[in-house]
Amino acid sequence: MAEPAALTALAIDAAVGWPAWVYARIGHPVGAFARLIGWAERRWNRTHHPAPRRRLTGAATLLLLVACGAGAGWAIERTATAFAGRHAWLAIALAAWPALAQRSLFDHVRDVARPLIGGDLGAARRAVAKIVGRDTVTLDEVGIARAAIESLAESFCDGVMAPLFWLLLLGLPGLWAFKAISTADSLIGHREDRWRAFGWASARADDIANWIPARLSGLLLCLAAPGGWRVMRRDHAAHASPNGGWPEAAMAGALGIVLGGPAAYDGAMHEKPPIGTGGRAPRAADLSRALAIYIRACALAWILAGAVAWAL
Repeated sequence: MAEPAALTALAIDAAVGWPAWVYARIGHPVGAFARLIGWAERRWNRTHHPAPRRRLTGAATLLLLVACGAGAGWAIERTATAFAGRHAWLAIALAAWPALAQRSLFDHVRDVARPLIGGDLGAARRAVAKIVGRDTVTLDEVGIARAAIESLAESFCDGVMAPLFWLLLLGLPGLWAFKAISTADSLIGHREDRWRAFGWASARADDIANWIPARLSGLLLCLAAPGGWRVMRRDHAAHASPNGGWPEAAMAGALGIVLGGPAAYDGAMHEKPPIGTGGRAPRAADLSRALAIYIRACALAWILAGAVAWAL
C-alpha cells in the first residue's frame, strides 16, 4: 500500500510543498522531534559526565525518537487501514507528504539563484544562509553558488531519495523513523565537544540510513545529466561524509565544476577536499543548471517509485 501512497505524496509535495500558512499555524512534524531532542539534551548531555555515559544517553535519546516516529507511523497506517481498507493509501500519502522536501528544496535554491544571477549578492547571501550552516556574510558569487549547489545535491538524498526509499521499503513507520534519525543528526550529530559523545549514535545511524539512498541519489543525478559518472566514481570518497560525496560528486561532474574548498563555520575556516578536480569554479548560471538537473532527477525518482508500485 505504500507504493501508490508514495507517488501521491510525491505529487502533493511537488504541487504545494509545505505551505507557509500551514507552517505558521501548526508548524512541521519534525518540530516535535526537535523539541524532544532539546528536552533530552538539556537533561542528559551534561558536560561533567564522562563520554561513555553521554554516548549512552545520546543513544537512548535516539531510540526514544525512533520509537516515537515509527510508532506514530504504525498507528496511522493501522488506523487508516481499519477505517478505509484498500483506500487507506490516500491517508498514508497525506501522512507521508510532510516528510518529503522536493518543492521546498527547489524553492529555497531558486531563491538563491534569482538574486545571484541578477547580481544582488546581498540578497543571495541572505537566501543561501537559510539552507547552509557555513558563514555567508563574506561569500562572493563563487562561494554562494558552491554552497547552494552542494546543499542541493546533498539534500536531494536527505530530503527526497532517503524518505522515499524508506517509505517504499517499510511504509510510514520506516519513513518517520528515518526522519527522526535525520533530525537528530542535524541537531546533535556534530563533532564539536558539546555534541561529539551525545550525538555519536545519531550521526552513525544517519550514515547507515542514508547509505543506499545516497548511492541511488548519485545514480539518478548521473542519469539526469551526462558527465557525472567518472567524477562520482573518482571523487565520492573525498567528502567527509561516507554518503554526501555521492550526490555532490555526481552533480559536480554533470556541471563540470569543482565543489569543496574553503568554508567558514562560526568564524573558523575549514578546507574541504575538492570534488570535481579539473573542473572550473561554479558561477551563478551553474546554479540554474543544477536546478534543471535536480528536476530531472526528481522525475526519475517518480519513475522509480512507479516501477516499484507496478512490480508489487
